[in-house]
Amino acid sequence: MIPSLEPDRPMRATIDFLLHDWLRVGELTARPRFAEHSAETFAQVLDTCERIAREKYAPFNRLVDTEEPRVVAGPDGEQVVLPRATHEAWEAYAASGMLAAAQDHELGGMQLPYTVESAANAFFAKASVSIGAGMLTTGNANLLMAHGTAAQKAVFAANEFSGRWSGTMCLSEPQAGSSLSDVATRAVPDGDEFEADPLGPRFRLRGNKMWISAGEHELTENIIHLVLAKIPGPDGRTVPGTRGISLFIVPKKLVDAEGRLTGERNDVALAGLNHKCGWRGTTNTLLNFGEGRFRPRGAPGAIGYLVGRPGEGLRCMFHMMNEARIGVGMAAAMLGMAGFEASLEYARQRPQGRPVGPAGKDPAQPQIPIAEHADVKRMLLAQKAYAEGALALELYCARLVDEQHTGAPDASGEAALLLEVLTPIAKSWPSEWCLEGNSLAIQVHGGYGYTRDFPVEQYWRDQRLNMIHEGTHGIQALDLLGRKVVMDGGAGLKLLAARVSATIERAGQVAGLAEPANQLAGALQRLGAATKSAWATGVPEEALANATPYMQAFGHVVLAWIWLDVMLAVRARPGHPLAPGKDAAMRYFFAYELPRIDAWLGVVARREALVRELDPASL
Repeated sequence: MIPSLEPDRPMRATIDFLLHDWLRVGELTARPRFAEHSAETFAQVLDTCERIAREKYAPFNRLVDTEEPRVVAGPDGEQVVLPRATHEAWEAYAASGMLAAAQDHELGGMQLPYTVESAANAFFAKASVSIGAGMLTTGNANLLMAHGTAAQKAVFAANEFSGRWSGTMCLSEPQAGSSLSDVATRAVPDGDEFEADPLGPRFRLRGNKMWISAGEHELTENIIHLVLAKIPGPDGRTVPGTRGISLFIVPKKLVDAEGRLTGERNDVALAGLNHKCGWRGTTNTLLNFGEGRFRPRGAPGAIGYLVGRPGEGLRCMFHMMNEARIGVGMAAAMLGMAGFEASLEYARQRPQGRPVGPAGKDPAQPQIPIAEHADVKRMLLAQKAYAEGALALELYCARLVDEQHTGAPDASGEAALLLEVLTPIAKSWPSEWCLEGNSLAIQVHGGYGYTRDFPVEQYWRDQRLNMIHEGTHGIQALDLLGRKVVMDGGAGLKLLAARVSATIERAGQVAGLAEPANQLAGALQRLGAATKSAWATGVPEEALANATPYMQAFGHVVLAWIWLDVMLAVRARPGHPLAPGKDAAMRYFFAYELPRIDAWLGVVARREALVRELDPASL
């Protein structure tokens, strides 16, 4: 039998368990920043977000999938039209205060732990990832709080936190997708206005950006673009590579030093919309900067304000990119959760077939729900293991963020180091394996799953983007094996291994957990050995040719650790109603998933040369 998932709101019950029993977020209220909070205020935030997601997001998930953004002529040039439901969802989200949830009280924020903020935002991702919440706007404003001037914080970040304005990140270009060193957008000082503008050194930008989510819409009165561009030197040439990249604030509409709209449109023009497989409710745009369609007074080009120092744009942008990667991982986890819950409900109600064995050979016997068939149980358990494991991983990373910002110095440093190592996994693992979970959700539904009469096909289409945006799977793998596990002499990997080993030691003393603990210990040892073998020759081309299999194995070891650690918290609560389901999911992961790593690590350890040496012409 499939274990009961009581109580009636399984995801909320799981979130509550992970927050309080596993991650012990209540202990954060002893820190000065969170002293005004309690378990009750955390619950109120979760209740509010769960309600808004249920009322303003979930009922319109199919609507925004079928009524894609469209371009119409408007009084201020072309404008993008979105369903009224999207406007109402944004208004409700902004009114909830979640855009500024983690900010100081003085900025209108709640000083909410990021762990709780992340858990609360999970409800919106599950209800309709396509409508979205405020990930880009909050990330944009958070970057400015870290790297902007006082005026930039007061004008741009503050208005984004209030929901009056929204934000984007503009990195990719038609000729330079993930290869940011090849960015061609240029920014030149704006003559006499260069140092005079109170909003920062003023430049004129010219170039093209694409794949810009929320790049054009009428949800807010202004859109604040964060744009990567290069500043040419006196000879007119730009510095090659990423060292030459700077970061600029480029508002859609120009504003004064008090944050008031001047009534003048900046030279940022919509070049077109991308029509996507999924996430159809989110506007995705191509933008032209400085093409002359809207020319502000003065020299040609879109007006932009330098953030930080010249040449440090990518370093600043990583503040937003890393935050977004955890957000993408959470979105992937929630799409996996949505597919799991839909297929579980369907499997419990759909009668088909009879039990295997003598009793099942009597056609006069009634059919049984497909949830009783072993293979369907396998698919359901896989989805549960993927989705709930991914959710736990993202909340663990969020808890590290809180530790980094508010913990004691030693704990803060360790949290920052662990985040460096885990961020590629937090983004990549849920996006790959919850996609597999969504595929299984379609399979559980059979032919019905492949129709639009059921939601699981949309979940799969929405999910497929997550392996691509905010850094493709291959980019994350290169980052993990090429940088994160070897930086500082492997300090991050050693710290992670120590955390995993501590869990193994504790689990080895708990009845029923000793066997998976030993299995994880062996997997950790083989991962470490493969890491050394990959770099044995010191030749990056040899080590990195199999970076993606390495990341897959690394991710599975991390998720096995997460599941084992969660089970320690479960065992500390005997009789907890969620215990049978979580125990089954953990056992599934160790029986069916963790053994996969040996094939992946095999090609890594021997530095398999096939894909490195293959001549594409032979294909």
